[in-house]
Amino acid sequence: MKHLLEVKNLDVKFDTDEGRITAVENISLSLDQGKVLGIVGESGSGKSVTAKAIMQLNPGNTNYNDDAKIILDDENVLRFTSKDDLKKIRGGKVSMIFQEPMASFAPAIKIGAQMVEQLLIHKDINKNEAKEISINMLKRVGIADAEKRFNQYAFELSGGMRQRAMIAMALSTMPKLLLADEPTTALDVTIQAQVINLIKDIIQEYQMGVIFITHDLGVIAQIADDVAVMYLGSVVEKGPVNKILKNPKHPYTKGLLEALPDVNNLDAPLRPIPGNIPSPLDRPSGCVFRTRCPNPCDNCRNGKTEMGLIEVEPEHWVDQCCANCS
Repeated sequence: MKHLLEVKNLDVKFDTDEGRITAVENISLSLDQGKVLGIVGESGSGKSVTAKAIMQLNPGNTNYNDDAKIILDDENVLRFTSKDDLKKIRGGKVSMIFQEPMASFAPAIKIGAQMVEQLLIHKDINKNEAKEISINMLKRVGIADAEKRFNQYAFELSGGMRQRAMIAMALSTMPKLLLADEPTTALDVTIQAQVINLIKDIIQEYQMGVIFITHDLGVIAQIADDVAVMYLGSVVEKGPVNKILKNPKHPYTKGLLEALPDVNNLDAPLRPIPGNIPSPLDRPSGCVFRTRCPNPCDNCRNGKTEMGLIEVEPEHWVDQCCANCS
């Protein structure tokens, strides 16, 4: 079966003054049209770096391995070097929405002007047609009085409305793939639910694929079809969201779920995962989770176990080391 997106054997490393650090290691993921892949993990897990690699938005000190592939529409986007090639994916075939809308909008340029400019770059249309498409998309995402908002600056809108405007701009070019990087984190729960429902409606209407990045497994449960759990640059568990949430195999996934409040027992203490994610400059040998694992086997504890996903049930993959330890 042909996938909308395939990421194969992706390593991402950054050259720094302290040396070359590994941000992502041996990532392989796939996404089909009309589906949502959730990527979850703590800050520093490599979620955003993975997403930015798809659009080649990582900084100039980035290094990709030679055998890595990011296949979109039968093309390896990691081989794109010209401005014309990059333009096809950045805002064209692929759009991205961020946690903070003000990072996407130029503060001194009206929202409508920015939407029109993007459309003129990626579509063979005139300014009037671009304006009409922009206003219609603002209406589609639930912004009242869209004509007025079109002529306003981002700082004049509320947080929830800015988020909707950013989604409208991202969708106006009709991308095949939408990258949503923590789009609900800064919102209150009511607006968060509205944005999640909006994205779900848009997926059904336009049949685009979505990569939804978050640290919140509760959000993943609401929106994702499949989920990949990342820790220190590696995927440690992946599969259909119902299998991962109902029957987690990796101790890190279990820890993320146990850290959530129990609505049936509000007096129960939260159970955070002990310790912190190690620095990429001090990456543990062998299993990267061994320094925080509650039940490591001897080989894992001593850094002698190689990482690699194995299928523990149909479509449910988990790191082979921690599958044996858990």
